[in-house]
Amino acid sequence: MLAWRGRCARLSWSAGSIGVMGVDRPEELPAAFAFASAGASRSREDTGVLVEEYLHGPEFSVECVTHHSETTAVAVTRKHLGPTPYFDETGHTVDATDPLLAQVAPAAAAAVRALGITDGVQYVELRLVDGRPGLIEVNARIGGDMIGHLVRLATGIDLPKAAADLACGRAPDLTPTRSGAAGIRMFYQGASGTLTARHINQPFAAHIPWLRQVQWIREIGDQLQLPPEGDLFTARAGFYIVTGRTTAEVTDF
Repeated sequence: MLAWRGRCARLSWSAGSIGVMGVDRPEELPAAFAFASAGASRSREDTGVLVEEYLHGPEFSVECVTHHSETTAVAVTRKHLGPTPYFDETGHTVDATDPLLAQVAPAAAAAVRALGITDGVQYVELRLVDGRPGLIEVNARIGGDMIGHLVRLATGIDLPKAAADLACGRAPDLTPTRSGAAGIRMFYQGASGTLTARHINQPFAAHIPWLRQVQWIREIGDQLQLPPEGDLFTARAGFYIVTGRTTAEVTDF
């Protein structure tokens, strides 16, 4: 039995919000369930579909490291999402001085503790609902889309090294050595179709210190397909990474 309480989301167990779709009315449930099931069928771990309450508010993740049951939230990542009703992540921003970290760190640590995790790196996704953090999921890994790299660029904290230290039974060094901001943005086209051209002004890019990386992941002639027919693997043409002093500065690039 499903009690209708407004907007809900369909979640598969695949990465990158594949198969996630928001619905506003009961009559939208069959199509949303079919969409989520198609995404879940691609998972190696679980093909089930989760129906959950939609949380209204900005989305973010908390990057955590747990050692001997003590969890340290080292950074908060603000999310940039594509058009509704889908939840494709089009970019991420990490700011070493983001005031949101102090606000949401206790909730992230509590979620990790409730699961009984004693050691490891966690990627905890939440939304801020009326000023309070609402938990979406806890992942026992470093965040995708190069979030670990963004954390290092912004704070100097090396999450892959922390994970390696934990695996070897050593206490990780979580001391920040930088205080800046970093962001990644995905190249998304406005509609599904064929990639006919791509271009980066290389002389310009080579002399811009804040542009850290530009990477194409699709070739000319490839088909680019947006949801609902496609997903993040078929929709993205590439990405770029920038650095700056603050979130606002990075977002403006």
